[in-house]
Amino acid sequence: MMYKRNRTVYAFGVILVMIAGLLSRKYVELLPQWLNTYLGDSLWALMIFLGLAMLFTKKKTKTIILFTLLFCYGIECSQLYHAPWIEALRQNTIGHLILGYGFLWSDLVAYTIGAGVGALVDRCILTILK
Repeated sequence: MMYKRNRTVYAFGVILVMIAGLLSRKYVELLPQWLNTYLGDSLWALMIFLGLAMLFTKKKTKTIILFTLLFCYGIECSQLYHAPWIEALRQNTIGHLILGYGFLWSDLVAYTIGAGVGALVDRCILTILK
């Protein structure tokens, strides 16, 4: 399959996922607790997947998944590091949203689910726009 993603479509997807992620944190009382626990991290990984697919329009989906998981897992592992400079970054909203705070094994599962959903979305978009 020839890959040539439409950057505008993927940029729109990134924006939609960002909005969904922020809304999922604002309206936690509307969702079941088990979903609240993992939804934000899954949406974050989906956003990373769509962003990478937007940047690397000709890469295979498997490659985008790999880069997404390496990035997400790397950020999660960085949460084991607590030097003063990185803690200062985590104290502001943007730093906290990007870097997180505490390492959780369950977040790795959520990232994997988000990347998997990204692959499904990617397949649908590529099929529709073919």
